[in-house]
Amino acid sequence: MGRYYPPDSSAPSFNTKHPLGNRARKLRSEGILTVRFEMPFAIWCSHCPKSTIIGQGVRFNAEKKKVGNYYSTPIWSFRMKHVVCGGDIEIRTDPRAGEYVVTEGAKRRDYGEDKVEEEGVVDEDERKRRREDAMAGLEGKKEEEVIKKEAGKRVEELREDRERWWSDPYEASRFVRKGFRRERKERHRERDKAEGIKDRLGLELDLVPENEEDKLRAGMVDFGQVRVEGALEASNKPLFTLKGVEEDSTGRTSQALTTKSAKLQQQKKQQFEQKLRMSTRAAIDPWGSSLGGGSRGSSAEASILGSIRRKQDGTPRSGTAVAEQSPHYTATTSNALVAYDSD
Repeated sequence: MGRYYPPDSSAPSFNTKHPLGNRARKLRSEGILTVRFEMPFAIWCSHCPKSTIIGQGVRFNAEKKKVGNYYSTPIWSFRMKHVVCGGDIEIRTDPRAGEYVVTEGAKRRDYGEDKVEEEGVVDEDERKRRREDAMAGLEGKKEEEVIKKEAGKRVEELREDRERWWSDPYEASRFVRKGFRRERKERHRERDKAEGIKDRLGLELDLVPENEEDKLRAGMVDFGQVRVEGALEASNKPLFTLKGVEEDSTGRTSQALTTKSAKLQQQKKQQFEQKLRMSTRAAIDPWGSSLGGGSRGSSAEASILGSIRRKQDGTPRSGTAVAEQSPHYTATTSNALVAYDSD
C-alpha cells in the first residue's frame, strides 16, 4: 500500500481479497456480482403454493450477471431468492424496449391498463432502414396492417352501437329523460324522508341514504318482545314462596305422595290452581285494564267483584250465594242491646 509497482513487475500476491469483499466471491469464476436489487414493478411469485404478490420497491440481494448483448449494450440478469418460499426469480434488462422483463419464477402484475398503440409518423432513420432492408419494410407494413385492421374493427363496433341507440333521436332522448326523472323523484323522496326523521328526533346531522349493509345490520338487531301476560304474571305472583312441605287443596302434604305419577299429577294440579288464582286476581285488578292494554266495561267488573267479594262481618251481600263454611267454623251472632239486672 502506498508503493509504486512498475508495469513490468507483478503485484504482490499475499493480498488476495477483492475490494468489494464477499460480494465478489463469484466474480472471477462465474462472473457473478452480488448487488442490492430493488423491484421495479409488482410481480406474482409462481413458486408459492398460493400466488403471492411482491410489491414494487422491495429489495433483494441479487446475483448480477451478463447474459448477452443487444448490439453494443449488455443484457444483465438479476437472479434472487424469494424468502417466503425459497424459489428463484430472474429478471433481465431489455435494451430494445428500455424496461425490465421477468423471465423465470414469476410474472408481472397486470393492472388492466389498455396498451395504446401509437401510430405516429415514421422518422427518417426508420424510413431509411426500411428502404435499405426489404425484410424490415415488410415487417413494418405487416405491423401497420394489423394495427389498421384492429382499429377498423373497433370503429365499426362503435358505429353499430351508435346506430342501435341513436337511430331515433326522439326515442333516445325520451329514454334518457325518463331515467333522469325517475332518479330525481327518488332523490326527492329520500330527502323528504330524511327531513321527517330529523324533525321527529330533533337531529342536526345530515342523514345519508340507506344501503343494503344498513338494512342487513338493522335486520340482525332484536329488541325482544314485550309480553303483557308476563307483566301481569309477575305483578300477581306472591312476594314470598314457601319451600319444603307444601299443602295441596285437600290438606295433604306433598311428602305423602310417594309414587312418581302421583307427584306429577299433584304438581300439575297445583300449577293449574296457581294459574287460575293468578288469572282471577288479574281479572279483578282495578289497574288490569292499563296493564293489559285494553279497556274492560264497568258492568263486567262490577259483576265479577260482586260475585266473589264478601262483607267483613261474614254476612254475604244480597243476591249472592253463601259460601260453603268449614265444619270447624261456628257462626256467632251478637245482639245490638244487652240486658243487665238491676237492683
